[in-house]
Amino acid sequence: MSMAASFLLKGAAIGFSIAAPVGPIGVLCIRRSVADGARAGLATGLGAATADAIYGCVAAFGLTAISSFLVSQRFWLGLVGGAFLCYLGIKTFLSKPVQESSDPQNKRLLSAYFSTLVLTLTNPATILSFVAIFAGFGLGGSPDYQSAASLVAGVFVGSALWWLFLSSAVGMFRSRMSMTWMLAINRLSGCVIFAFGLYALCLAFSSDRSAGSTDNRSTSLTAKRYAAVPCSNSSVRSGS
Repeated sequence: MSMAASFLLKGAAIGFSIAAPVGPIGVLCIRRSVADGARAGLATGLGAATADAIYGCVAAFGLTAISSFLVSQRFWLGLVGGAFLCYLGIKTFLSKPVQESSDPQNKRLLSAYFSTLVLTLTNPATILSFVAIFAGFGLGGSPDYQSAASLVAGVFVGSALWWLFLSSAVGMFRSRMSMTWMLAINRLSGCVIFAFGLYALCLAFSSDRSAGSTDNRSTSLTAKRYAAVPCSNSSVRSGS
């Protein structure tokens, strides 16, 4: 097996394992698969897979300026992502199941794709995960670009396979669900997504406070060092 193929398979395993744990995107995928069909659920998952691939590229190709900027803006990105999740949760909770949507299918698919793409991109901490993973594969400081590209492609493929499996599995039960069940799923999904949004907002504010306290401590230590310098100089002069 070639090196590129080996990294592609490893990336697929990483992408699958990263996507599999149920989070807000998973809840959205399940709900949209039930409400709008398996294609809408798959489009939802592919948006997340694309965002993972973008952040994987930033980590794999050593784009430290971009990653540092995104991580430094994690408060505002987390604030936007948390607020967006809360909005989606309320919208999902209040939505009523319909047999056929009046919106064109392509428009709904694009909306599902881009909403989760933007939502996943508001979590720049994902970059740190990929940095650690890629460093474990020896793609840290001076990456092998062919291997890095294969690994990133594998991450996207593995993530997409999970979303294909999840949306297809849920979509199979869509025709068996009554309107009452669909309404209950909307209510439950809305509550869960809203809870994830509140959690994201709490994380954003807590990280901002911890960053502020760290800056204050470093400023205080610097001030103490500068304050100590004249004292030591005066003692040296008096001694001489």
